[in-house]
Amino acid sequence: MKAFEFKPKLFTALKNYSKELFMADLMAGIIVGIVALPLAIAFGIASGVSPEKGIITAIIAGFIISMLGGSKVQIGGPTGAFIVIIYGIIQQYGEAGLIVATLMAGIILILLGIFKLGAVIKFIPYPIIVGFTSGIAVTIFTTQIADIFGLSFGGEKVPGDFVGKWMIYFQHFDTINWWNTIISIVSIVIIAITPKFSKKIPGSLIAIIVVTVAVYLMKTYAGINCIDTIGDRFSIKAELPDAVMPSLNWEAIQDLFPVAITIAVLGAIESLLSATVADGVIGDKHDSNTELIAQGAANLITPLFGGIPATGAIARTMANINNGGKTPVAGMIHAMVLLLILLFLMPLAQYIPMACLAGVLVIVSYNMSGWRTFKALLKNPKSDVTVLLITFFLTVIFDLTIAIEVGLVIACVLFMHRVMETTEISVIKDEINLNEESASKEEEENLSIPKGVEVYEINGPYFFGIATKFEEIMSRLGDRPKVRIIRMRKVPFIDSTGIHNLTNLCQMAQREKTTIVLSGVNEKVHKALEKSGFYELLGEKNICPNINVALERSKELLNE
Repeated sequence: MKAFEFKPKLFTALKNYSKELFMADLMAGIIVGIVALPLAIAFGIASGVSPEKGIITAIIAGFIISMLGGSKVQIGGPTGAFIVIIYGIIQQYGEAGLIVATLMAGIILILLGIFKLGAVIKFIPYPIIVGFTSGIAVTIFTTQIADIFGLSFGGEKVPGDFVGKWMIYFQHFDTINWWNTIISIVSIVIIAITPKFSKKIPGSLIAIIVVTVAVYLMKTYAGINCIDTIGDRFSIKAELPDAVMPSLNWEAIQDLFPVAITIAVLGAIESLLSATVADGVIGDKHDSNTELIAQGAANLITPLFGGIPATGAIARTMANINNGGKTPVAGMIHAMVLLLILLFLMPLAQYIPMACLAGVLVIVSYNMSGWRTFKALLKNPKSDVTVLLITFFLTVIFDLTIAIEVGLVIACVLFMHRVMETTEISVIKDEINLNEESASKEEEENLSIPKGVEVYEINGPYFFGIATKFEEIMSRLGDRPKVRIIRMRKVPFIDSTGIHNLTNLCQMAQREKTTIVLSGVNEKVHKALEKSGFYELLGEKNICPNINVALERSKELLNE
């Protein structure tokens, strides 16, 4: 087994670094830093923390992911996918609980990378990814309804669950503030039409600047003071906080462990998906295990400074590529740009209207929803549609932790069901046709099966599902031949349940005076059976290399 190697792309990129590459990375880094600013603020507030914590996450996690990551162009930071999880953790455990959960997720991600499980993450079924991504999009949209319509709840606490939120929204819809609604609609329209005029400057930034200036003028000169801004709800600190180690206790670790796994799995999926998309555009190949370790390191260090969970961000990674980013240096520059903005321009963020940020997040949720993909998947086989819908509704109605756990279980069950369907068990009583088999020229085309002998052919893996199926076929036949030959030439592997089943079958056959003969067992299956002690029960003479030898052995047994 090949030893694990930690190879950040930055180290290989710097070997042949040049002034031209630096200038390309510098321009890309500045633009991506500007693109990331409104998103970091919006994600921070939507997650239930102060706006600067979203930027702190983008700075620290973005720098670490680029410095240690396995992708040349990956941009890391807070993403919309984590909003729902973070908000739920803060509601239940507070910000201290969020720090503990993020630290644990960081450790899990590092272990996933060390044990080379990066490739395994990619095998999570696509319907599950689409299901919970679309579910998160719906949930993010739901959390923004109050700010879009400027609803006031008279001190009543907004529930954390989807159904509870909509119930309280409908109860207080008579408190709608039309100025907020107009601000949100204008922001959405600006973001939607910006790509038609500018590919470089993000629509979210233009919307924030235009709408913030307009609202400031309205408040100052028109006396319209009913539009909430960030400054009305948060006190912004334009500084990097000191690192603080949270107090850890075993009870909190136990309670938060399932949530930490969800953060780690979601972070791994999103970062590796982003890196894979980037590979397709730039023609490179990322190191998935190195990337996971970088993601883990980012989530281990960022929460110490008050940050939130981070991962690779597809939109910002694509912005990096489209603006000429060539190496991880671009991602590190993006983090430095955000640091300068935090230190010198952050006080201006207090004038940004909450309704404008809600508009930004409506666009984010729309892009995340992938409704065209969702619609296309509904035409797939029923099993895929089942996984998709269950994951989606569990994400929306309950939470992402339950959705991922249940979705993976269902996907595994359906996978095993499909394997069972592909594994065939046939019973042959008269003769075996060798025309389609690789038999030698000396062999006849057909082999006759002596009376009192039955041949069972297993085509496919012999695992716990098939073991039961095999027993059902034999009990349905109900006869008791003197010899049962089990052809296993097309069995690639056998699990412990399959071995247990064969052992029971052999013991039952001995009680019925029937002898089991195995034919064509491959080396891998042979080793598994030998190690389990199965051959001691069966006897070496009853293990045959091919069907010809097995039939000769059955004739000997019939004559005994």
